[in-house]
Order: sequence, then structure tokens, then C-alpha cells
Amino acid sequence: MPGQAGFGGVLRTLQHRNFRIYISGASISLIGTWMQRVAVGWLTWELTESGFWLGLVACADLLPAVFVGPFGGVVADRYNRIKIMLTAQSVSLCQAIALFALTATGNATVELLALLVLINGIAMGFNQPSRLALMPSLVPREDLSTGIAINSIIFNLARFIGPAVAGLLIVTVGVQGAFGANALTFSAFLIALLRIRVPRRPDRGKGKVPPSIWVQLGEGFSYAARHPGIGPMLLLLATASLSVRPFVELMPGFADRVFGGGADTLALLTSTVGIGAVMSGLWVARRGGGGLTRLVLLNTLLLSFSMLAFVASDWIWLGLASAAIAGMAMVATGVSMQTLLQMAVDGDLRGRVLSLYGIIFIGGPAAGALIMGALSEYIGLRLPLAFGAILVMLMWIRTWRRRVAITAALEPSHSEVRPGPDQTESKA
Repeated sequence: MPGQAGFGGVLRTLQHRNFRIYISGASISLIGTWMQRVAVGWLTWELTESGFWLGLVACADLLPAVFVGPFGGVVADRYNRIKIMLTAQSVSLCQAIALFALTATGNATVELLALLVLINGIAMGFNQPSRLALMPSLVPREDLSTGIAINSIIFNLARFIGPAVAGLLIVTVGVQGAFGANALTFSAFLIALLRIRVPRRPDRGKGKVPPSIWVQLGEGFSYAARHPGIGPMLLLLATASLSVRPFVELMPGFADRVFGGGADTLALLTSTVGIGAVMSGLWVARRGGGGLTRLVLLNTLLLSFSMLAFVASDWIWLGLASAAIAGMAMVATGVSMQTLLQMAVDGDLRGRVLSLYGIIFIGGPAAGALIMGALSEYIGLRLPLAFGAILVMLMWIRTWRRRVAITAALEPSHSEVRPGPDQTESKA
């Protein structure tokens, strides 16, 4: 059933108590998350002035989510998701307090910094599947697309606010001010989680010995791969995440080598991507549900074309326009695909399937940036991204040819298959 279109649908979604409490806490916490990312990068550079350490600390933050995520998905399907998030957020709170204490006392070292970032990455690896799987418990099915879109808007706004606040605190108070402020934002989210009341999930395996974690991991991978809608969509997402979405991570190189600018050009390009993302989030939130498979496919193609335009010229205005369109397409694709997965997946496998989505969404661009960055040393920045856009187009053609079956599997009520005069629709 499609959600209510227009801003009325947004207001309706925000009226749900659990969702309203969750968003209020998450919005504060996300600002803190982006504050810490900026502060960690700055502190790493202050301690080492080494690009190697910058990359190593970034990997310590990212890689745990990729490797721990599948296990986090199993845990999310086995246990209370609110309690899992409370535990993970509490670990992250302790990590932020430790960073504050070390920097405030002048005892921070890059080794301790990397270790604490690694601990936080592991906690977030368990947190993310539960966070994604919790969404259907916060809003009814008809408002799910709008709820996910609102969450995306909050995330992209935090990308602007967090770094700006972190910069101000680092200049006026020192890097410890950003870590201390982040600890406070974790506290706000913990309070919000404690106030959320969701019905207990039915214990379908009561009295039975649960399968091993490895068996459940295999069940999640097998289910996603064999599902006629989820499998092709995740494959398309993986291709786009590896091949075109890394342009954000490569933006500093484009600002310098392609557009001939400096930090101001980088800030302009990055902000333009974010503005496009927020605008797209607002549009998807107003749009409501329905026709999401088609929306994913069309915006994936739009993302590929925008990347070809982005690398076609060193004219900054074309680059800015292409970056804005890419930001819009990425958010429309991400929100729509996550909504489709949430609605189509078996509830008992929700955490495991969404953990795969999270791994692809987070790990794909990082791995793609590493590959494209290495290739750029030999063939420049433009060609790897152009080849990536073409690769996505080829995968898009394959997926588009199967769109009827994919739509029927993900959106039975919006399938392109229509009963003819001698057909009757299933009552199932």
C-alpha cells in the first residue's frame, strides 16, 4: 500500500511516537558521529603527519562493519534489537569518553587512537543491522518509505552540521572538545532508545535449540541470493557502490587535478552533493511508496550518466551540476532500495539481509575508491570512473530486462504484469 504523498505524509510519519523519539535521538547522535570523524582525522594528522596512518585509522573505522556486519545481522534476528543497540551505543559512549580523556590530558597516541576507533567500528558493526531492522517496528508499512527518507535527510544534514561544529570546537577548545561533545550526543541517543516501546517479536523457535551462527549466516546469504527480487537488487547496488559511488571519496583529487581548485573547490563540490541528497530525500519523503523498483532502476541509470558528465570536462559548473544530480540519484536509489528490502524480506531474516545491504552500502565505495585510486596513478582519475559508469550501465541493462519478475517479487501490488481479459488476479 503506498504511503500518503505530500508533506502530509511526512507529518503523519512523524506523529508515530516511537519514530519521533528515535529520530530526535538519532539526529543528535549523527551530528556527533560526523564531529568525531573530523576530529579523529585531524588528531591522526597532528600526531603523525602521515597519509599512511590516515588510511589505517580510516580502515579501523570501516572494516569492522564489513566483517562484523553479517554476525550483527544474525544477532539482530536472534535477540532484542533495542537491547543490542543500547549495548553498542554504550560501548561507543565509553570510547568517546576515553578519547576525550586521552586528548584532554595530553596522553593520546596514534596507536591508542587506532585501537579506540577499531573498538567503535566493531560496536557499529553490531549496531547497524539492528538499526536497519528496527525501522518497520517504528512506523507502519504504509509509512515505511517516508520514514526511511526522513532518516536519510537527517543523515545528510548531519554531514554538514557535524564537521562545521567540529571545526569550531577544534579551533576554540581543542580536539578534546569535539570528542566530549560526541559523548554527550551518544547520551541523548541512549535516552531515546530507552524510551522506545516496540512489541516483542514472536518466539517461533521457543523450546528449540537455535541453529549455529554459521548456519544462520548461510541462511541469510542463501535467502538473499535466491530471492528473485532481493538478489538482483543487491547485485545492482554492489556494482554501483564499487564503480560509481566512490567519486565522493575521490573528490579531493578531482577538486585539485581536474578542476584546478583547492579546499574551497572541494567544499563546494561536497556541499553540492549534499544539497542534491537532501533535496532528493525531501522528494522521496513527499512521494510516499509505490513504483519503487522502477525508481531504483531509473535513478541508478541517472547516476551513471551523471558520472560520465562529471568526468567529461574540467568545467567546474558542469562538475557541480553533475555532482548535485549524482547526490539526488544516490539518495533516491538508497532510500527506495532499502524500503523494498524492508517490505519484501522475511521477518525472521530481516537483520541478516539488511546487514548485507549495509556491507555493500558502506564497504563498496571504500573498496571502489581504493581500486580507482590505485588505477588513477597510471591512467588518471577520469578513466576509472568512466569505466565504472559503463560497467553499471551494463549491469543496469541486465537488471532492466528482468524488471517484471523483480517488481513482482518486491512489489506485487505494483508489478508491471497486468491481468488480461482471460486472466484473474491471485487472491493470495
